[in-house]
Amino acid sequence: MLQSYTYGDLDNFTSSSRKQKPKQTAELPRKPQARRRKKFRIFSKGEGLDLTFFLLVLAVLIIGLVMMFSASYPYAFHRYDDSYFFIKRQLIFALLGVAAMIGLSYFDYHHLHKFAAPALGVAWILMILVLIMPSSGDGDEPKRWLELGVFRIQASEICKFALILFMANWGSIYYKKMRTIKFGVLPGVVVLTITALLLYLEPHYSGIVICALIVAFMMFLSGVPLFYFGIAGGAVAGIVVIMAVTGKLTYAMSRLDGWGQALEYTTPEMWQTTWQTRNSLYAIGSGGIWGLGLGQSRQKYMFLPEPQNDFVFAIVCEELGIIGAFVILALFGALVWRGIKICLRATDKFGTLLGVGLISQIGLQVVLNILVITDFLPNTGISLPFFSYGGSSLVMLLAQMGIVMNISRSATLEKQ
Repeated sequence: MLQSYTYGDLDNFTSSSRKQKPKQTAELPRKPQARRRKKFRIFSKGEGLDLTFFLLVLAVLIIGLVMMFSASYPYAFHRYDDSYFFIKRQLIFALLGVAAMIGLSYFDYHHLHKFAAPALGVAWILMILVLIMPSSGDGDEPKRWLELGVFRIQASEICKFALILFMANWGSIYYKKMRTIKFGVLPGVVVLTITALLLYLEPHYSGIVICALIVAFMMFLSGVPLFYFGIAGGAVAGIVVIMAVTGKLTYAMSRLDGWGQALEYTTPEMWQTTWQTRNSLYAIGSGGIWGLGLGQSRQKYMFLPEPQNDFVFAIVCEELGIIGAFVILALFGALVWRGIKICLRATDKFGTLLGVGLISQIGLQVVLNILVITDFLPNTGISLPFFSYGGSSLVMLLAQMGIVMNISRSATLEKQ
């Protein structure tokens, strides 16, 4: 059959086939263009999440639940006649948090742009409601929780996330103008001032410190020059001195009375003031290198008040020793390092700022908590992420890790 074709026919055949190729190449791009038009896709369709980061989150969560139960069951039995009182509630919040984490790992984080300002507004409204609504505690107890019947919400935990989201959104939009006062300094000062005022009225001074460090860190990441931080630091120091002299920081000053004097036996008042920090140091010292063994702590038997909260890591040191404590701190370090590595390779500035801010909050609170339980910082109520008892904190932290995992789906990082 080929022999029946002439050169002219072959030329016509090849020329006709060549004419058809542009039609094929012109039709191919139409499908991708149709896909790109779906701007309102809710769920991310990137590659799989970062398995290393996911496993690190689960490891820290599981160890935290075990150690929280070990630290809490004597106090739970003493107060509620139920050794499982705290762990049952923490497990419920852990399940809710893991569900939120997995769900948000599929939710396209780019949509969070639209919720930056509303989320901060909602957080402020909740903090105002905390001040207005009645508290179930004593009259002298700080008002930090929004009572909702069977459970309560700590609004400051929501505010931490809202601040990070707002500053990440602002920094990604105005990143070319962040060196100016109008776009770089003023927005951060305004949102921090409003937040600090609401926290001061609770009062919640450790929350003020954490929120101030979060906002300052987000401003630094967005490109605000260090010169402005020096001015802000001087202004804050001046305000603190004025408030201390005028007696506006009585609650904070009471926390500073025993700072650095936990092992000094001076007066009965000082003995009572430093009771919690002193027993924390006893727990850390008695654990030694290898620890007394899981569940074998002595200080949790009514010596260290409420050991399931801010001082849970002292029980960790007593039961697992310095070796176990360093292993846990290494896990926290690996979690923060992996999270920052993921977010630095995000496909957009918003993802980088948001992810680094969320993961840095964990590192910040870990460092501050360790400094508190070792008496290098005043006892101001800074919880240890994933370890300290508290449903609001646990759910919010796990949800934030879900956002980081969603960023990992689109980050230009080798999946392992």
